[in-house]
Amino acid sequence: MHLYSSEFLTGTSIPYRYTCDGENLSPPLNWADPPAEARSFALIVRDRDAPNQFTHWVLYNLPADLRELPAGLPQRETLPNGGQQGKNDFDQIGFGGPCPPQGTHRYFFKLYALDQPLDVAAGASEEEVLQAMRDRTLAAAELMGLYGRAEF
Repeated sequence: MHLYSSEFLTGTSIPYRYTCDGENLSPPLNWADPPAEARSFALIVRDRDAPNQFTHWVLYNLPADLRELPAGLPQRETLPNGGQQGKNDFDQIGFGGPCPPQGTHRYFFKLYALDQPLDVAAGASEEEVLQAMRDRTLAAAELMGLYGRAEF
């Protein structure tokens, strides 16, 4: 399985508009070659350079036939495609863009192919989603982008 974006490549900078300093939009994402047995997808975005890591997006129960997410998904618990969004570490529903306090951080977008939809309510925490995913993951793919804020 492969995860990619039309806006940035692995190891390159995430464009400004997808950060807290820009429009704070979720970036467009695409994926290919999931396992045939996949019945849903989940996506978790983390800043692994933040103390204790920092979760920017929890998205789950994406339909099995879905292969892309457009830019700027609404910050709602349930999306038009049926996917559900949980709370990020900003204590908000949906995507919260990269916003490191200093230096350049790495942001890992990790997509999971699951053998069934998750039995968790919309607005769930990352911990609830990870617990529900236990023993359900068929494959995973990762995309890493960088973002650093200008220091004044």
